[in-house]
Amino acid sequence: MINSHLPHSASLIRSGPIAQGLLRLAAIAVLSATTVSAQDGNRLVASLDTLKKMNVEELMNVTVISISKHPEKLKSTAASVQIITNEDIRRSGAESLPEVLRLATNLQVAQANASQWAISARGFDNVLANKLLVMIDGRSVYTPLYAGVYWDAQATLLEDVDRIEVVSGPGGTLWGANAVNGVINVITKSAADTQGWFAEAGGGIGVRHFENLRYGGELAPGLYYRIYGQAFGRDSTSLLNGANANDDWTGGQGGFRLDWDTGGIDRLTVQGDLYGSNPNPDGIAPVTARGGNVLANWKRTLGDDADFQLKAYYDNTLRDLNNGFSEELHTYDLDGQHRFRASQAHVVTWGFDVRLMDDREDNLPLFGFQPARKRLHLYSLFAQDEIALIADRLSLTVGAKFERNDYTGWETQPSARLAWTISDRQMVWGAISRAVRTPARIDRDFFLSASPTIPVFSGNDDFVSEELVAYELGWRMQPQPNLSLAVSGFYNQYDHLRSAEPTLPLGLPIVIGNGVDGDSFGAEFLAIYRVTDSWRLRAGYTIMRKQLSVKADSLDLNQGSVESNDPLNQFQIQSALNLAHGFQLDATLRYVDRLPSPYVPSYVGLDVRLGWNPTPSLELSIVGQNLLDAHHPEFVPASPSAREIDRSVYGKIAWRY
Repeated sequence: MINSHLPHSASLIRSGPIAQGLLRLAAIAVLSATTVSAQDGNRLVASLDTLKKMNVEELMNVTVISISKHPEKLKSTAASVQIITNEDIRRSGAESLPEVLRLATNLQVAQANASQWAISARGFDNVLANKLLVMIDGRSVYTPLYAGVYWDAQATLLEDVDRIEVVSGPGGTLWGANAVNGVINVITKSAADTQGWFAEAGGGIGVRHFENLRYGGELAPGLYYRIYGQAFGRDSTSLLNGANANDDWTGGQGGFRLDWDTGGIDRLTVQGDLYGSNPNPDGIAPVTARGGNVLANWKRTLGDDADFQLKAYYDNTLRDLNNGFSEELHTYDLDGQHRFRASQAHVVTWGFDVRLMDDREDNLPLFGFQPARKRLHLYSLFAQDEIALIADRLSLTVGAKFERNDYTGWETQPSARLAWTISDRQMVWGAISRAVRTPARIDRDFFLSASPTIPVFSGNDDFVSEELVAYELGWRMQPQPNLSLAVSGFYNQYDHLRSAEPTLPLGLPIVIGNGVDGDSFGAEFLAIYRVTDSWRLRAGYTIMRKQLSVKADSLDLNQGSVESNDPLNQFQIQSALNLAHGFQLDATLRYVDRLPSPYVPSYVGLDVRLGWNPTPSLELSIVGQNLLDAHHPEFVPASPSAREIDRSVYGKIAWRY
C-alpha cells in the first residue's frame, strides 16, 4: 500500500493487483499526503432569538446568491438548494466546516480519518472528489493539483458564518469548471454584524480542545472591523483492529475583516486569513500545512436590478510532507460582474474572471510532477438573461460560460432554467445544463517509477475534460406557513471520465485516460416542519443510482470502479427543541447506506446537543456525536489504511458581549 510519505513503486506493485485500483492508489499517494491538510452582545442575542422564532415561511424568504449571482428568495430559485443558517450551525454543536455540511441532506459527507473527509453531491464521492466547487466569500478553495479541496485548511470561524448555500446540480454557467455536481458557497457575516466580544472554549473526547476569540468594533461611521483567532486539537481515530491510528492533529487560524458602507451605493470589504496545522492522515509523521489569503470586494448599486461588482483575491497554500515532497500554490484572481435591466422582461448579468495559479512541487526522485513548476492561466466570460415570459408566473433563464484553460483550450458551459410559479406557495422548475471538469495536474503531469528507467504510472498529455449533461426537474411547495416541501429529480450523462490505461505491449507505464462513461439518476427530498413555536423538524432523503461502463476502445484496469464510492440511500432527520428556562435540546439522526467498493457497511448515527443560556450573553452546552456505537467506518480510501470514527463527547462555553 502506498503511504503518504515515501511512495516506492516496487512496494506499490507488490501491494496487490494493479487492476484493483492503481489509479486511485497513485492519486491518493499524493493527495493523502498533501490533503492533510449586534453592535453589542444583546443585539446579537436578539438576532439569534429572532431566527429561533422564525417560521418556515420566513425561512423560505431567505435570500440566496448561488443560483443567479445576485440575491433572490430561496422559495423562487429554480434549483435544488439548501441553506444552513448560523442558527443551524450553532445548534448542531459542530466544530468544523465538514461536520456542519452534514446538515445539508443533498450532500454525501463521510469522514475518512481525523483530518480527511469525502464530500460530494450527487455521487462521485471520495477524498479526491473533483466535481464539487467550494467557495468562501466568493474565493474558490479549489486546488489544481487534483481539482479538489483541502478540507483540513478550511478552518472558518463558524460563529461568523452567516449561512452556507448548498446547491446540488451543475453550476458551471456561472461558476465555471468543477461546478459539475454541485456548489458549496460559505458566506460570512459583515463586520457590522459581529460587533463586540465573542469567546468560546471547550473540549473532551474526540474533540480534544478548541479556543475561539473574536472582537469587532467601529473605526468611523460606516466603517466596521473584526479580528479573530482560533486553535483546535483533534483526537486520533481507530484502526479496524481497535488500535490507535495515531492520526491526531492540531491547528490554528486567525484573520480580520473590514466593511465600509458609504450609505447604500458603495460597499467595500477587505478580509484575510492565516492558518497553520499539522494533520497526520497516515499516522506516521505530521505534515506541515499552512497558508493565507486576502480578498477585496467592491460593490456599487446602480439602481433597481442594477449593480456592478469587482473582486480580487490572493491565496497561498503549502503542503510539506517532510519527506522531500512538497507543494506550494499561489493563486491570483480578478473577477468582475455587471447586472442591469435591459427591458421590462429582461435582466442581464454578465462578467469575467482572470486567474493565475502558480503551482510548484519539490519532487521525489521516482514520484512527483513534471514540470515541477507550472503556471496555469484561466480566462472566462459569462452572460445570463433572466426572461419574464409571464410576469410573476413563468420565467426562463438562459446563459453560458466561456472558459479557457491551458490544457484543453476553450470550454463552453451553457444552461437553461424554466420556473413556473403556480401560486405564492408552489413552484415547478426544470433545467438542462452542460458542465465540465477540466484536467488537473494529476491527470497530465503526474509520474511514478520503479526505477529511473522503469516508469510505472504517468499522466497523459491527451487527457481531456470530463463532461456532464444534466437534466433536472423540481417541485417546491408550502402547503401551510409551518410546512415546506421540496423534491428534485435528476438524470446525469457523463463522458470522458478518468480511467487507467495500460501501455501495450508490456502494460507499463499505465497512463490516465478518458475511457469511462455512464449515467446516474436519483431524487432528493426535503421537508421542514415547525411543530410548535419551540420545536422545528427538518428531514431529508436522497436516492441515487450510478451506472458507469468502460468504452469499447478502453482497457481501463479498474473497470470504471475507482472514481467514486457512493451510498444508494441516505436519510436524515434533525430536531431543534427550545425547552423552559433557557434550555435547548437538539438531535440529528442519520442513516447512510453501505458503500460498495471498498465495502463499508451501512450505519446509523446520532448526534445530540444540550444547551443552556443562564444569561443572555452566556451559553453552556454539551455535545455527543456518533452516540449509537463506539466506532464505525464511514469511508475507506486506498491510502492511508481504513479508519473507524470514534464516538465524541465534549462540552463548551460561549460568551457574547
